[in-house]
Amino acid sequence: MIIVLDSNVVVSGILQPFGKPAMILRLVAAGRLQCAYDLRIMAEYRDVLTRPKFGFSENQVKAFLTQMEEEGLPVVAGPLTIRIPDPDDQPFLEVALAAGAKALVTGDKKHFPKGAYREVKIVTPLEFLERWGPQIGLS
Repeated sequence: MIIVLDSNVVVSGILQPFGKPAMILRLVAAGRLQCAYDLRIMAEYRDVLTRPKFGFSENQVKAFLTQMEEEGLPVVAGPLTIRIPDPDDQPFLEVALAAGAKALVTGDKKHFPKGAYREVKIVTPLEFLERWGPQIGLS
């Protein structure tokens, strides 16, 4: 299953290893989910993960980015015809649409317009696990 992870989910997943975002990161690492990305998303991940306030080591950041590049789905996305409340989040929705992702997983649903776009659902980590957990082998 293809998904897109907002950077806030990635940060939360690394900071809190027993939370719902971390569970999703483990599913990605195990190959049960595939993350779609483009160069803008990778740049966002790099920028956010290297912020001193999080205290991630250079090795942690490099390992995450390398895994994303090697196992993720690179996408070339076209621009949206709509505006979303936070323009910095636009690449995440554009990539989700271009990749045919099932979900865009975010901790800030308010940054995205209401409703679904084609088949892409905007969901929190908890909503994602509740909706698709059984389908990807969680009981």
